[in-house]
Amino acid sequence: MSSLSETLALFFLPLTLDFMRQALWMGLLVGTVCAVLSCLIVLKGWSLVGDAASHAVVPGIVLAWLAGIPMVIGALGSALCCLLGAGMIERHCRIRPDAVLGIAFTGFLALGMVLVAMVPSDVHFMHILLGNLLGIEASTRYQLIVTGIVVLSVVALKFSDLRLYCFDPQHAQVVGLDTQRLQLLLTVLLTLATVMALQAVGVVLVVAMLVTPGCTAFLLTRRLAAMMMVASASTWLSVFAGVMVSFHVDVETGGVIVLIQAFLFLLAFLLAPGRGVVFQKRRLWHAIRADRAAARE
Repeated sequence: MSSLSETLALFFLPLTLDFMRQALWMGLLVGTVCAVLSCLIVLKGWSLVGDAASHAVVPGIVLAWLAGIPMVIGALGSALCCLLGAGMIERHCRIRPDAVLGIAFTGFLALGMVLVAMVPSDVHFMHILLGNLLGIEASTRYQLIVTGIVVLSVVALKFSDLRLYCFDPQHAQVVGLDTQRLQLLLTVLLTLATVMALQAVGVVLVVAMLVTPGCTAFLLTRRLAAMMMVASASTWLSVFAGVMVSFHVDVETGGVIVLIQAFLFLLAFLLAPGRGVVFQKRRLWHAIRADRAAARE
């Protein structure tokens, strides 16, 4: 009995450390925002847009540091320039939207890498690529809290409009909704969530935070409100387990969080009631048996 209590005490040791508790709370906040928007992104088919936003923030962050303004402002401006510029190019040429986005975000990422190499700085810009959940400063935490509250509040206030726009934009336009304004609103919310997620997992893995929870929830339910709850729950589990495991194994926290999210998606893909591969194979097997039994009769 004492060995069990000692094992539990050792496992929960990170929660006794202030910086680990701060990392856990920030991870839960960032993960919740990403999970909620992930459902909208998956329904809308904007996974590549999330990838573009995550890569396009790099030059804005470097330029914001040079200008002496908060990096979140530069990241937001850079990502919006990339996404809105890609949208404008798409409307005036016959190139496919995914190709335009691919050109735009790779161009912005290349510009960011050039700026990182050219700008002499004491700032460790590699945190942009890999994230730094355990080292978020107090001022940055306040920015994340305010940003998270704003994003979640806007989603709650515009939930019905965003739901209809993501499910059926043509019907949304017929009933009188301004779909262009909703598209811009969703783009801004996605960009804000991307900037938040950069603090946790960095550019390399941020798209997973914005796509995987929604895909996992989509396999388990098709109601948007339920999807958001399932996606949030899977993210909370991933963040908690990722923070604890990264402490004991001494590996990158963001990478562990994303790996656990991918594992939860794999479980849902295999075992989701009615939609998982196992259930589909089982249903097919029962149907074949029933057909054979009917043929013998």
